[in-house]
Amino acid sequence: MYRLSGVTKEYNHGAVLALRGVNLEVPDGGWLAVRGPTGHGKSTLLQLMGGLDRPTRGTVELEGSDLGRLSETAVTRLRARLIGFVFQAFNLIPTLSAAENVETAVAPLGVRGAERRRRAAEALAAVGLADRVHHLPAELSGGQQQRVAIARALVKKPTVLLADEPTGNLDEDTRDEIIALLERVWREQHLTMVMVTHDSVVAARAQRIGLMRDGQLTIAPTSQDVGQVRPWTDAAGQIGN
Repeated sequence: MYRLSGVTKEYNHGAVLALRGVNLEVPDGGWLAVRGPTGHGKSTLLQLMGGLDRPTRGTVELEGSDLGRLSETAVTRLRARLIGFVFQAFNLIPTLSAAENVETAVAPLGVRGAERRRRAAEALAAVGLADRVHHLPAELSGGQQQRVAIARALVKKPTVLLADEPTGNLDEDTRDEIIALLERVWREQHLTMVMVTHDSVVAARAQRIGLMRDGQLTIAPTSQDVGQVRPWTDAAGQIGN
């Protein structure tokens, strides 16, 4: 479970306030989509949840560990073991094949060569790219490149998937294929998924939808509440930001 309490993030010695006292719980196996205007804190929130940055104040807990208090070594190990990332820009290494790109995710875990190759091939087959393992990114379509990126995120068998605009560079048909794939792996692998998106169609697939505005987060309990987003309240009835 993710639990964020009073999370504030400042930059430039307080001149920029990216997050303002965010409170949030995402249960194990939950799927939260976060929408909002550009520059209002969505990606900052995802970076903190991924242990890529630390809050100025407040706590970001994952499975009972406060990511902001862990050493760099400890948070790197936790991130490598528990969290998969999918980005809008794919972030594939252009000189590596699809399989080699996927293998990069398990190399830090000490997985040996033959096992790495087996797991990479299995992950690519799971996203429909069994016949593209030796292709370079430039030889793949945008949708296929994003499938490689998803395979790379999933090959280490994480419990959490964090996705930052995963369909932002795709046409509508490919977008629908990718979001259907993400929904399938979320269900099959019982992942906890947090997704940032500008796309209302993508967000509507999630269990809950959040709105990030001026560094504050409000959440509708279910996707049926889209358009009627109201402040999220925790078990004690406290209103979150």
